Amino acid sequence: MLREPRPGQVKTRLGREIGMIPAAWWYRHHCARLLRRLRDRRWRIVLAITPDRATGSRLWPADLIRSPQGRDDLGQRMLRGLRRPDGPARGPVCLIGSDIPDITRAHIARAFVALGDHDAVFGPAEDGGFWLVGARHPARLPRDSFNGARWSSRHALADSLATLSGLRVALVDRLRDVDCAADLRPPPTDFK
Repeated sequence: MLREPRPGQVKTRLGREIGMIPAAWWYRHHCARLLRRLRDRRWRIVLAITPDRATGSRLWPADLIRSPQGRDDLGQRMLRGLRRPDGPARGPVCLIGSDIPDITRAHIARAFVALGDHDAVFGPAEDGGFWLVGARHPARLPRDSFNGARWSSRHALADSLATLSGLRVALVDRLRDVDCAADLRPPPTDFK
């Protein structure tokens, strides 16, 4: 899931600390690196882009499928992305956030492996949210998936998990996302 990297429209919490133009610049270049790093023959990348008009932007690699996210709240856009990334979803499907500096192909592969014997998978974020959500059979997800989740809070993962009660859910790697200037720094290294 990507946002058009316009100053004042993307990474606004980060922008309040470092400036809206530097925040948009970071996001634009981070997304370009992320897309290069995550290409793999094991899966197809579909760019779910907001705002919808940005699907035609030259910022995104021309060879990747682009899909508008729509205008609903984040939970409804995610459910739509899981169910229909570029046509009827046959599954399994994983959605990732676009502000995760440490994500690798191995993280994505572990999520798809987890869907082998689980209905859904989440990649928890250090702040209580999540960087990945996936479903083995997206069309079977409850219609109220993600409803009422307190986005951009430490409750986002717990709230989302609660909407999937009764499903077998796996958790994979915990990663950090970038919300503020402190998140731009590399994590501390333990030299024991």
